[in-house]
Amino acid sequence: MKAEIQAKFATYPAEAQRLLNAIRHLILAVAEENDLGAVEETLKWGEASYLVKGGTTIRMDWKPKDPDSIKVYFHCQTRLIETFREIYRDEFAYEGKRAIVVPLDAAIKEGPLGHCLQMALKYHSLKHRPLLGA
Repeated sequence: MKAEIQAKFATYPAEAQRLLNAIRHLILAVAEENDLGAVEETLKWGEASYLVKGGTTIRMDWKPKDPDSIKVYFHCQTRLIETFREIYRDEFAYEGKRAIVVPLDAAIKEGPLGHCLQMALKYHSLKHRPLLGA
């Protein structure tokens, strides 16, 4: 993990750190399992940001004004959130066209969240397919 991201996560409560680290590990695992190449990990707009060639940026953060959850952000001009809502209507809470809201007590597993992350990481090859190939 890059030092800048480690330092950012260290400013958060323990439960937020646990969840952010779990989602980070899931992003890296999904990229590796799908042979998507190196994951660029950086801070964008003060938030942990992940990108692979051919994908769209995934950002995630915890904010004090919404202390019971973290948000996983996707580019709002993609069809990602719209597709996630269609496929996983009852699985997640959403914030507009931008984010999946993950409660701090959530157990992070491959399943639906991993699938959503995979669609974002492969977005440019999926964007012309119905339901992004889901």
